[in-house]
Amino acid sequence: MLTNSVLLHKVETSPPPSPTGINNPRLQARHTAGAKRHKYLRRIFKFQQMDFEFALWQMLYLFISPQKVYRNFQYRKQTKDQWARDDPAFLVLLSVCLCVSSVGFAIVLKLHVFAFFKFLLWVIFVDCIGVGLLIASLLWFVTNKYLRSPSSANPQDVEWGYAFDVHLNAFFPLLMILHFLQLFFLKPVIAHDWFVSYFLGNSLWLIAISYYIYITFLGYSALPFLKKTVVLLYPAMIGCIIIYILSLIMSWNWSKGLMDFYAYRVL
Repeated sequence: MLTNSVLLHKVETSPPPSPTGINNPRLQARHTAGAKRHKYLRRIFKFQQMDFEFALWQMLYLFISPQKVYRNFQYRKQTKDQWARDDPAFLVLLSVCLCVSSVGFAIVLKLHVFAFFKFLLWVIFVDCIGVGLLIASLLWFVTNKYLRSPSSANPQDVEWGYAFDVHLNAFFPLLMILHFLQLFFLKPVIAHDWFVSYFLGNSLWLIAISYYIYITFLGYSALPFLKKTVVLLYPAMIGCIIIYILSLIMSWNWSKGLMDFYAYRVL
């Protein structure tokens, strides 16, 4: 009888086990940035383990309703204790889109094989990855330094991997508008010096960059421990609109200027 009462008292007073394994060093090691990166890179060539159907759904909804995409990131945090993607399927499909759109550019601009590969490498490693590393690192620093809520009961910080995922999300619509949709108007309309040329070309740029800014804003506003994320939206949008209006007044053709840059600096 005494033994049973002692056991009952021990069960009642013992702390409950942690569901997230906070006190377990092995589980903590699995959630370090290095462990997450290793797991992600290890899966990048295992296509049978990737969920391409879900990645395609994300790409579609980045145009239709990007808020739904970030709801999935919140669900991942609740179930896997990380904000960043753990499935490289989205990155693989984005790489395919970069290659296909670059082939389209090569056809429209009549690039030879060597020039095409130079252009493809520039688009992948400079336009997408290089610029993405710069923007993701800058926003990762700014959000962690200035936008984290000090009153949060459970202090968290923005994962760099999540910041880069936000860039990839925002980059996809920009890629489809400027590297796919624009191709149909590039030679017949945009490449000329008419008003309609730079109006159409610059308008496509404005739409693409606005998508990038808005999806980036949604990505950081989805994090509950950040405050005043609206500063990532309005100043950048207002600046883009002002530059767009000035470009029409000054007859700047952004698309033609970019083509000249590729022709004389990259190719």
